[in-house]
Amino acid sequence: MPFVPSGPGLWPNLTKQTASEELARAVKQVLTGRMYVTASLGENMASSPSKNPTGPDHHTLSEREFEVLVLLAQGQSVKTIAQSLTLSIKTVSTYRARLLGKLQLTTTAELIRYALDHHLVD
Repeated sequence: MPFVPSGPGLWPNLTKQTASEELARAVKQVLTGRMYVTASLGENMASSPSKNPTGPDHHTLSEREFEVLVLLAQGQSVKTIAQSLTLSIKTVSTYRARLLGKLQLTTTAELIRYALDHHLVD
């Protein structure tokens, strides 16, 4: 029975249209324990905006987004934050949605955990 490498990231970027020479290179690379990336995927990865590799994601937030993050992490409600910053509830909800997207989180609880993990609140 032939050996078929398995595991995440080993074959996902090889298609039926991949040239046999490229397939041979991919198999050799994978058999040595390395990951193989096609040239086209490598170009896409190089040209796409990357996550901030030099620091935490919260460094990409605007001042207001950061302020809303800290207030949410302190346990304040969207309504309370809106009142204290003299913003509408909808505006604060939009900031919350932007935070979730930028930090790749899905819930307010995850925002709070993120802020605590990164020592943004006491």
